[in-house]
Amino acid sequence: MTAITDAKILIIASDGFEQAELTVPQKQLADAGATVHVASPDGSEIRGWDETDWGKTVSADLGIGDTSVDDYHALVLPGGQINPDVLRVNDEAVLRVQEFVKAGKPVAAICHAPWLLIEADVVRGKRLTSYKSIRTDLKNAGAEVVDEAVARDGNLITSRNPGDLDAFCKEIIAAIEGETSLSSAA
Repeated sequence: MTAITDAKILIIASDGFEQAELTVPQKQLADAGATVHVASPDGSEIRGWDETDWGKTVSADLGIGDTSVDDYHALVLPGGQINPDVLRVNDEAVLRVQEFVKAGKPVAAICHAPWLLIEADVVRGKRLTSYKSIRTDLKNAGAEVVDEAVARDGNLITSRNPGDLDAFCKEIIAAIEGETSLSSAA
């Protein structure tokens, strides 16, 4: 795996995140050298959903409202059905997505997490993928929807499900490397 040693990555999640869709990127990005922070709505630990039942808890480093786009190189949004549905009505979470997109920093959403991209109104004209049950939502919001392990359009990275996690993480790392090298040249 490629090194991204100076990168700081923010994962935003709430109770009900798909277990692997938070823990696998968290581990792979940390293993690649990044500092990875998890933000929950209020800074409290959150509990995952592991396929068919509640999973493990994950400690949060801070609350979503305590985060700043200026402190991070990328944003990762895990899916699951519960987590993105909770977060898309959280004004701070939606605002953070908008800020990362506006700043041109990588925003990676997997499974149902593109619901947050829809709520942030950043999908129109973008080539994206997602879990099959929300593809109509993406299409209705103006996205070009594809069925691929990972789709990248500018700074938006999307994947379908936990089976795509290796490709998802690899694309996040590639995007951060590109974003980091561009920012260091400025």
